[in-house]
Amino acid sequence: MKLVHVSEEPDIRVFHPRIPYREDVDRSKGLVWALTEQHLPQWLTPRDCPRVTYRIVETTTQEDIERYFSSSARYCIAIEYGWFKTMAGTVLYVYEFDPANFYFDSRAGFYVSDKMETPIAKTRYGDLFGELFRRNVEVRLLNNLWDFADEVKNTTLQYSISRMANAQPRAANLE
Repeated sequence: MKLVHVSEEPDIRVFHPRIPYREDVDRSKGLVWALTEQHLPQWLTPRDCPRVTYRIVETTTQEDIERYFSSSARYCIAIEYGWFKTMAGTVLYVYEFDPANFYFDSRAGFYVSDKMETPIAKTRYGDLFGELFRRNVEVRLLNNLWDFADEVKNTTLQYSISRMANAQPRAANLE
């Protein structure tokens, strides 16, 4: 199993465990966070970029596939137009770890280690859109993510909604 960590920092030599900021995760010890290759696409955006990511899973209905995908992709990332230039100009570094010290924390939803971790490899991604397209990830650009995020929550797709504090304010209902 390949475990990775995505960062905008180009020169991390050692990852030190950090106390989680999330209230729903045990905050009594520091952790190094990692994810699998399967979940990497949702992190191939600038760190603070608001996004709605979703993918097809076994329980996804044909109706949801037809409604939320316009290609043969099985994964989609939606961002706001206002983040397009930032994303196009961002370079990310994907650090790979030896998985020996990591375990899956179901509450956190990530693999974690409570030890200092030294990366075994690093990959630079300078064309985030190109990397997503190479991975057959559909990209949607929207004016505002709020209504779309609410809609995706009510589907049979597996989804993640991240950094919405940085999204445009919820659009006013003009009807």
